[in-house]
Amino acid sequence: MSAGYASRLSKYDHKVRSERRAQNNLWRGLCGLKERYDSDRSLKLKLDKLATMVRASQHFVVLTGAGISTAAGVPDFRGPKGIWTIEKKMKKQEQNKNKKRPREEEAVSNKDEVHPSDSRLEGEKEILEASLSEFDKAKPTLTHLAITKLSKESILKYVITQNVDGLHRRSGLPRNKLAVLHGCVFTEACDSCGVEYFRTFDVGTIGFKKTGRTCSDPNCNGDLKDTVLDWEDPLPEDDYERSMDECDKSDLVLCLGTSLRIEPAGGLPTRAKQFVICNLQVTPYDKEATLVIRAKVDDVMAGLLQRIGLPLEN
Repeated sequence: MSAGYASRLSKYDHKVRSERRAQNNLWRGLCGLKERYDSDRSLKLKLDKLATMVRASQHFVVLTGAGISTAAGVPDFRGPKGIWTIEKKMKKQEQNKNKKRPREEEAVSNKDEVHPSDSRLEGEKEILEASLSEFDKAKPTLTHLAITKLSKESILKYVITQNVDGLHRRSGLPRNKLAVLHGCVFTEACDSCGVEYFRTFDVGTIGFKKTGRTCSDPNCNGDLKDTVLDWEDPLPEDDYERSMDECDKSDLVLCLGTSLRIEPAGGLPTRAKQFVICNLQVTPYDKEATLVIRAKVDDVMAGLLQRIGLPLEN
């Protein structure tokens, strides 16, 4: 089993407050914000409106984040139980302990004591990181399958994902219909010819390092490297440019399970004529969205498919 994806990332002090400056505003990548839910009546009305928008759309695009994979057992990062949220709580707890540190002699006598909340947070983080190290056990959710269904029916023109879990590809979504902005733990690419290999196993590295395998093309035999971005790595040029082009052409972008707090991906929906946000937490773009839905993404996608008469096979 490979090490957890989160633990492979380089140390980066600003991951819980990634900054974006736009029109003199400063937005921070907040963690642990309260989750909110629409009432049943409000959700029904919003789903009706979303279905109408999708039917009328000529170039429908979807942007996905970690929230669409939590139902598959893959933890998110900024939710109430997310990796960065738990890590932030642990750091704050440590800072508070240091401020309240007893006199030196008392500290010596209590050095072996462990506060219950310390071990609880550490346990929660270990469980989450263990989940992130077992991507190969995760299966596509209803949302992944619904997105692929919409794509096959040519209702959905393109998908942009910030996720590294490979579940869009596993759901049958073709690579030419998908931009993978942050890389994929199952994908390695040839450093010479650029051919990608989508594996059934986690390739095991991060930051475009050599995986130890080589290109299967006998005329190439180049080194294969992972495709997963570390904190300071730039987005893949081809995928990002295609994402911008698709959003520029789009008359509707549906944002599913993303906080829209990591840039430049977070700003992509604003390039479209209109966009809809489906996320349980507030995002920096809520006020600019045509519609904001507070519900689980699986419930939203199930309701959408039902309303447009597109059944999802079991």
